[in-house]
Amino acid sequence: MTESNSSGSFPLPPINAESACETDQAFVQQLELCEQKLGYQFRDRSLLHAALTHASGAQHRLASNERLEFLGDAILGAIVCELLFHRFPEYLEGDLTKIKSVVVSRQTCAKISQRLELQQFLIVGKGMAATHAVPPSLLADVFESLLAAIYLDGGIGAAREFIDTNMEPEIELVAAGQIGGNYKSLLQQLAQRQFGRTPSYQMLDEKGPDHAKCFKVCAVVGGQAYQAAWGRNKKEAEQRAASNALSEMKGEPPTFPSD
Repeated sequence: MTESNSSGSFPLPPINAESACETDQAFVQQLELCEQKLGYQFRDRSLLHAALTHASGAQHRLASNERLEFLGDAILGAIVCELLFHRFPEYLEGDLTKIKSVVVSRQTCAKISQRLELQQFLIVGKGMAATHAVPPSLLADVFESLLAAIYLDGGIGAAREFIDTNMEPEIELVAAGQIGGNYKSLLQQLAQRQFGRTPSYQMLDEKGPDHAKCFKVCAVVGGQAYQAAWGRNKKEAEQRAASNALSEMKGEPPTFPSD
């Protein structure tokens, strides 16, 4: 097989099913390397072998990773829901659903598989093994099947640790993008939790012609006004003002200028 590039920029091709024999030393070494990438050592390595076997490389469909993928999909959803429930106690059900839908998406699963370089361990048919290009759908499938294999081998604790380790960066990114952009919602949740108050917004200034006005707004919580921000409309100004308030509450510099 081709030597791995330490930079990860030139991934190895997937394994040809014809060479995937559990008694072959070279293949055993590949499984051990896969375990290192996963951060988990299997008691029953046949589960790992099954999780890596695509239908094109299996003798029959029941010997592929499709059943494990089915189980892994359910386990992934349940564990991520639990993580989000405990991690974001101030988020409403709708906010949690938005984050979960992205975190458990096939795109995210494929992204993590790429980061773990799992494409080099995927066992496929001869034709597919000849190319470096592994479709994202296969990478998503193998992530879910490996999660199921870890669950069956080590229990829910091992599966949860695997998800926590690999999904944590994705949860943070998604939370910042999906929910973090709605600064007014975050400020309202924080203000009600910490101060028992609902934020209000004060219009301080406006400038520009009628067709292109800008507005200056500040957020007020419990009688304290935080640094104002300008916006191209009132809605944008309020969102930016809420962002500034959140930053100040955390002891950080405001995100948006007031001048």
